Amino acid sequence: MSLTDVKTGKRVRFVAVDGGHALQGRLAALGLVPGAEIQVFQNEGRGPVILSVGCSRMALGRGMADKILVI
Repeated sequence: MSLTDVKTGKRVRFVAVDGGHALQGRLAALGLVPGAEIQVFQNEGRGPVILSVGCSRMALGRGMADKILVI
């Protein structure tokens, strides 16, 4: 499933990116690598998806979040 399908407050594991090398590199620089645990803090309606990876909290646009596959 996509990161945009995850409800607020849930924890998921990063699996893959449905995007090119540029997006994969950008996400890897943020710590989003296969196997990373993600906690979703906000994912309601429109606007960015706010999440946490390790000790970092970040906001991703919906387009980018929709390309992140999680389980």
